[in-house]
Amino acid sequence: MIRIARASIIHTRISMKTFEELGIQPAILQAIDEMGYESPMPVQEAVIPLLLGEETDLIALAQTGTGKTAAFGLPLLQRIDSEKLYPQALIMAPTRELCLQIAGDLADYAKYMPGIHITPVYGGANIEVQIRALRKGSHVVVATPGRLLDLINRQCVSLSKTTTVIMDEADEMLNMGFLDSINEILAFVPENRKMLLFSATMPSGIEQIARTYMNNAKEIVVGSRNEGAENVRHVYYMVKANDKYLALKRIADYCPDIYGIIFCRTRRETQEIADALISDGYNAESLHGDLSQMQRDLVMQKFRVRNIQLLVATDVAARGLDVTDLTHVINYGLPDDIETYTHRSGRTGRAGKSGISVSIVHSREKGKIRAIEKIIGKTFEREHIPTGKQICEKQLYNLVDRIEKVEVNEAEIEPLLPPIFRRLSWLDDQDLIRRFISLEFNRLLEYYRDAPDIDLPEEKPRERKTKGKDDPREKGSCQAEQGFVRVYINQGKATGCTPYNILDLINDNVPGRINIGRIDLFTGYSLIDVEEKFARRVVAALKHADFYGNRIYAEIADPNKKYGGEGKRGKGKSRERDEQAAPVRGKERRNERTQRNEEKPRKERNSRRGEARWEQETRPERRNRRRESDNAASDNTGGFNYEIFNNTKNKARKRRK
Repeated sequence: MIRIARASIIHTRISMKTFEELGIQPAILQAIDEMGYESPMPVQEAVIPLLLGEETDLIALAQTGTGKTAAFGLPLLQRIDSEKLYPQALIMAPTRELCLQIAGDLADYAKYMPGIHITPVYGGANIEVQIRALRKGSHVVVATPGRLLDLINRQCVSLSKTTTVIMDEADEMLNMGFLDSINEILAFVPENRKMLLFSATMPSGIEQIARTYMNNAKEIVVGSRNEGAENVRHVYYMVKANDKYLALKRIADYCPDIYGIIFCRTRRETQEIADALISDGYNAESLHGDLSQMQRDLVMQKFRVRNIQLLVATDVAARGLDVTDLTHVINYGLPDDIETYTHRSGRTGRAGKSGISVSIVHSREKGKIRAIEKIIGKTFEREHIPTGKQICEKQLYNLVDRIEKVEVNEAEIEPLLPPIFRRLSWLDDQDLIRRFISLEFNRLLEYYRDAPDIDLPEEKPRERKTKGKDDPREKGSCQAEQGFVRVYINQGKATGCTPYNILDLINDNVPGRINIGRIDLFTGYSLIDVEEKFARRVVAALKHADFYGNRIYAEIADPNKKYGGEGKRGKGKSRERDEQAAPVRGKERRNERTQRNEEKPRKERNSRRGEARWEQETRPERRNRRRESDNAASDNTGGFNYEIFNNTKNKARKRRK
């Protein structure tokens, strides 16, 4: 049984140490000092002494952008023996970009360490070039699992003497399905190697790897497990699903200095959003797996130097991007798993700087927001989509701010100013400012002049209506809502009447479009809200109708009269009132009922007598009687009752209309 020792480290540092106090040698100190490293980050302060002083396996959990590469890279380089030219350390990363980033950082750290060779190998590049680099000799191999396994199978790289294996962004490698490749690669590494796992989250797959391949691993947690970045503000905008792109454009327009990544779920969506932004005049590009390595490198180079303001990317392509000072991360669609959101938001707020993680969601995704809040321990703020007026004001103030801060090269522009002054001398200061603003903002003002409000309103909690004695809409009351009149009909639940039947009766017997409101069903009657101007027409039409053989009586309900004993059953008042109000005489009703009963089988006509005979009959007698009844029905109707069939079909056709 493998035991994993866990040492939890809080986010706030108690002691302020330097890299020299952590034990870093002078050659590396000189390199990182030139790179601008002043004091170690929390994860570096916790990991570096442990890796330099102990031979132990390690699991380190820290957010993206907290300095994990330096945490394992600095002690790794310090322990490399430059005289032994073979792979002493293996670093695995999930993506090409992260692989190149780690190799570049290690090369910078080893600037003053002559003889240290670092080789990145990854898919999408010429494998022959990588093979030649490996054959020249390498101390550290930084690889993606797929390309490394290909090189191992070609016998172009040997890991038989590798002493250290590092998995960076281990959780993402598991999400991308590299577990089988990792298992195959680790089979070629000696069992006594030292293994380090660095990750932002701790899914169950990492614990499985720890149990399988690590011995007495120590766990260092900076902050809390799966916690969101400390300096990131999480906000969300709620719009309709088909308004998400419009919301994205308004967010970009409202933040003139935005420099961020827009995350999409699929490659196709990524390309479509990027193309739409470029077509609408935004400085944007796409980054996804369908691009060649050369195209990806070109896009990333333009994004790093800020020639691109918005990068539209998939999760896989954006992992390990070495880009600082991002102001925004925009989730065009929320991911399915919480870990992916944690990695997305970790692209901003790096190295102690602040950032904003924006999510554009629709109403059905509000539950996802609450689930993410519970996992990352942060609260999302609901923001409203900026209006056209707010966007124009923000853009205008940004322009004024840029004008105030612009550097004026007097020597270069001085020869050009006299003719310009003469040309514009007829304009005063205010006219000049108005024309300047109009020239700059006419297009934006025109676009947002009649722009609709796409922000979904706040959902108000539903209030439960309490019924009391003074409630005018109490069930059974004859008072209708404003603009409607309450109509009484003598058909209810006892005759099988439903709201759909009542609507059908009105549609079949009353011409034109009638607005119907509330319908209350009781045992022997119903109360219906009918639009006031059509109420008498409905009453007159229903008086001549019938409901499955029952004559209908209708009247305008009397507000001072309560029908059916306030809706209570079992007192017989409803039936008595119906018989008094209906114009059909009791004798005629009994005759109709008798005629209908004679058309039914004997067992249905007299249920008690049928039940008694059912108990006396034997099973063969019952079977013979049923056959005789079926044969008689078949002889009378030709085996099929076309009249009932046609009536049913006609009613269904009218209902559809």
